[in-house]
Amino acid sequence: MGWHIDHSLKVINGVIEVLKNASTNQQSKVKLMGRICILFRYIPRGRGQAPERVLPPEIITKEDLEKQLSLAKQNITMISNIDSKSSFEHLYFGVLSKNQTIRFLETHTKHHLKIIRDILK
Repeated sequence: MGWHIDHSLKVINGVIEVLKNASTNQQSKVKLMGRICILFRYIPRGRGQAPERVLPPEIITKEDLEKQLSLAKQNITMISNIDSKSSFEHLYFGVLSKNQTIRFLETHTKHHLKIIRDILK
């Protein structure tokens, strides 16, 4: 369960950091898989592989999760200040616009929360 929390927070913070520093001249080029996942707000289980930079460490501490959560709250509140022409390039989904990226983050987080709920059952 801690793995999914840590991973989700790393994704939120990492993606928003990319958006903050992104070029504003790259056009959205969403791949078919990205279009489907973003449209239906659903990511199938067991299909993707998380990049190394968003993989949790072997030992996940409460303090580290709290720091990441605090940063995620700050990042989410300031996302509206990011240029609307910013983009994020996802390994499987392609180049996402700012709005598509926000929708991806919502979908990705929902995906991992569903897994956490299943683990708790």
